[in-house]
Amino acid sequence: MQQPGLQSDEQGRAVSILAGLGASWAQGIELARQFAAALRREITVDLDEWVAVAVAAAPRELKRLAQSLLRDREAVANALTSFWSNGPTEGNVNRLKLIKRQM
Repeated sequence: MQQPGLQSDEQGRAVSILAGLGASWAQGIELARQFAAALRREITVDLDEWVAVAVAAAPRELKRLAQSLLRDREAVANALTSFWSNGPTEGNVNRLKLIKRQM
Protein backbone atom coordinates (compact mmCIF):
# COMPACT_ATOMS: atom_id res chain seq x y z
CA MET A 1 0.00 0.00 0.00
CA GLN A 2 3.01 2.31 0.32
CA GLN A 3 3.93 4.58 -2.51
CA PRO A 4 6.56 2.94 -4.71
CA GLY A 5 9.15 5.62 -3.90
CA LEU A 6 8.74 5.07 -0.15
CA GLN A 7 9.10 1.28 -0.17
CA SER A 8 12.21 -0.40 1.15
CA ASP A 9 14.25 -2.56 -1.21
CA GLU A 10 12.80 -5.69 0.37
CA GLN A 11 9.24 -4.44 -0.07
CA GLY A 12 9.96 -3.52 -3.69
CA ARG A 13 11.32 -7.02 -4.36
CA ALA A 14 8.23 -8.59 -2.78
CA VAL A 15 5.95 -6.50 -4.98
CA SER A 16 8.00 -7.45 -8.05
CA ILE A 17 7.72 -11.14 -7.17
CA LEU A 18 3.95 -10.82 -6.75
CA ALA A 19 3.63 -8.95 -10.04
CA GLY A 20 5.53 -11.77 -11.72
CA LEU A 21 2.94 -14.35 -10.63
CA GLY A 22 0.61 -13.38 -13.44
CA ALA A 23 -1.48 -10.70 -15.05
CA SER A 24 -4.16 -10.78 -12.35
CA TRP A 25 -1.56 -10.10 -9.65
CA ALA A 26 -0.07 -7.20 -11.60
CA GLN A 27 -3.58 -5.81 -12.09
CA GLY A 28 -4.31 -6.33 -8.38
CA ILE A 29 -1.19 -4.42 -7.36
CA GLU A 30 -2.15 -1.53 -9.60
CA LEU A 31 -5.70 -1.51 -8.24
CA ALA A 32 -4.44 -1.56 -4.65
CA ARG A 33 -2.14 1.37 -5.41
CA GLN A 34 -5.02 3.29 -6.99
CA PHE A 35 -7.26 2.69 -3.98
CA ALA A 36 -4.52 3.72 -1.53
CA ALA A 37 -3.87 6.89 -3.54
CA ALA A 38 -7.60 7.63 -3.50
CA LEU A 39 -7.65 7.22 0.29
CA ARG A 40 -4.71 9.63 0.54
CA ARG A 41 -6.67 12.01 -1.73
CA GLU A 42 -3.92 12.00 -4.38
CA ILE A 43 -6.26 10.89 -7.15
CA THR A 44 -9.99 10.51 -7.64
CA VAL A 45 -11.39 7.08 -8.41
CA ASP A 46 -14.81 6.16 -9.76
CA LEU A 47 -15.74 3.59 -7.13
CA ASP A 48 -18.15 1.62 -9.32
CA GLU A 49 -15.60 1.35 -12.14
CA TRP A 50 -12.83 0.40 -9.69
CA VAL A 51 -14.98 -2.35 -8.17
CA ALA A 52 -15.97 -3.66 -11.61
CA VAL A 53 -12.34 -3.93 -12.72
CA ALA A 54 -11.32 -5.52 -9.40
CA VAL A 55 -14.06 -8.13 -9.57
CA ALA A 56 -13.24 -8.93 -13.19
CA ALA A 57 -9.45 -9.04 -13.18
CA ALA A 58 -7.93 -9.03 -9.69
CA PRO A 59 -6.82 -11.89 -7.42
CA ARG A 60 -9.40 -13.47 -5.11
CA GLU A 61 -8.42 -11.38 -2.07
CA LEU A 62 -8.93 -8.08 -3.87
CA LYS A 63 -12.19 -9.35 -5.38
CA ARG A 64 -13.47 -9.98 -1.85
CA LEU A 65 -12.43 -6.49 -0.77
CA ALA A 66 -14.21 -4.96 -3.77
CA GLN A 67 -17.37 -6.95 -3.09
CA SER A 68 -17.34 -5.96 0.59
CA LEU A 69 -16.98 -2.29 -0.38
CA LEU A 70 -20.24 -2.60 -2.29
CA ARG A 71 -22.09 -3.70 0.85
CA ASP A 72 -21.73 -0.19 2.22
CA ARG A 73 -21.10 1.65 -1.02
CA GLU A 74 -22.47 4.99 0.16
CA ALA A 75 -20.17 5.12 3.18
CA VAL A 76 -17.11 4.18 1.10
CA ALA A 77 -17.96 6.79 -1.54
CA ASN A 78 -18.33 9.41 1.18
CA ALA A 79 -14.99 8.41 2.72
CA LEU A 80 -13.30 8.88 -0.65
CA THR A 81 -14.90 12.24 -1.40
CA SER A 82 -15.81 13.90 1.89
CA PHE A 83 -13.74 16.58 3.53
CA TRP A 84 -14.66 15.33 7.01
CA SER A 85 -12.74 12.61 8.83
CA ASN A 86 -12.92 10.96 12.24
CA GLY A 87 -9.19 10.21 12.14
CA PRO A 88 -8.26 12.42 15.12
CA THR A 89 -10.96 10.78 17.25
CA GLU A 90 -9.83 7.29 16.25
CA GLY A 91 -6.23 8.24 17.01
CA ASN A 92 -7.17 9.30 20.54
CA VAL A 93 -9.20 6.13 21.10
CA ASN A 94 -6.24 4.05 19.91
CA ARG A 95 -3.90 5.96 22.25
CA LEU A 96 -6.22 5.43 25.22
CA LYS A 97 -6.52 1.71 24.51
CA LEU A 98 -2.73 1.44 24.37
CA ILE A 99 -2.44 3.17 27.74
CA LYS A 100 -5.13 0.88 29.19
CA ARG A 101 -3.27 -2.23 27.96
CA GLN A 102 -0.06 -1.03 29.54
CA MET A 103 -1.69 -0.61 32.97
